[in-house]
Amino acid sequence: MAIFTGSGVALVTPFHEDESINYDKLDEMLDYHCTHGTDSIIICGTTGESSTLSEEEHMECIKFAIERVKGRIPVIAGTGSNSTYTTIQMSKEAVEDGADGLLLVTPYYNKCTQDGLIAHYTAVAKEAKAPIILYSVASRTGVNIAPETVAALHKNIENIVAVKEASGNISQISKIMQLTDGKIDLYSGNDDQIIPLLSVGGKGVISVLANVAPQYTHDICAKFFEGDVKGSCKMQLDAIPLIEKLFCEVNPIPVKKALNLMGWQAGPLRMPLTEMTEAHTAQLAKELEAFGIKLA
Repeated sequence: MAIFTGSGVALVTPFHEDESINYDKLDEMLDYHCTHGTDSIIICGTTGESSTLSEEEHMECIKFAIERVKGRIPVIAGTGSNSTYTTIQMSKEAVEDGADGLLLVTPYYNKCTQDGLIAHYTAVAKEAKAPIILYSVASRTGVNIAPETVAALHKNIENIVAVKEASGNISQISKIMQLTDGKIDLYSGNDDQIIPLLSVGGKGVISVLANVAPQYTHDICAKFFEGDVKGSCKMQLDAIPLIEKLFCEVNPIPVKKALNLMGWQAGPLRMPLTEMTEAHTAQLAKELEAFGIKLA
């Protein structure tokens, strides 16, 4: 059984103006998603600025989310790192705290080989006994998980059950499903490619869009699974202009700005991320309103 089916939100981490984690606002966000269609919370993933959280902050944030969601929907902890040892330690702690699954981005900068990826994920899976979602996003990490590597990990390691695919390469994604006989749980890592991935057997999306339109993103998936492919496809295409603006600067700069424009008070970004340009902010605000989202 999949960890979740439908729309998982790649949740931003809200900060106070001094850049400390705003737990009151995080609590509000978690409750909102639990009651507005989101099918799973992904906490402290890369959209949550995990790379600039201290390990202590990272684990406190994950534990807080698990405690506040209270089992209403699955909570998946982003515990990937460019250090296998660090990944193991954070993953074990997240599992002990009750995470329903782990999202593990490929080690970044190290640029390990495919053999290195197999060794890394095998070591983590051996120590952290929870369902694991591999995360392939070479545009950010410099390392692509080859279809053959995904298939080998899924075949040989029981708790490697899923892959978040953000390569944008539909041929690669189809190859993954062919090599795994469609048995791996596939999640889109790109909001503009939800329907293409569902069409080859995907289970849903791990979504940035869901931060600002949770029910809508859920409904894209729900319509598809209900057999309303035409309706689902229309929703996907209608969302493309907003999705483009949510990625007009490096993620999560635009989505955090969008939430602030909506009155969520998600706070600032941590450097080296910087605030969105005025021109892009105006374009984003215009597209949010065109999509029917009310601004503060």
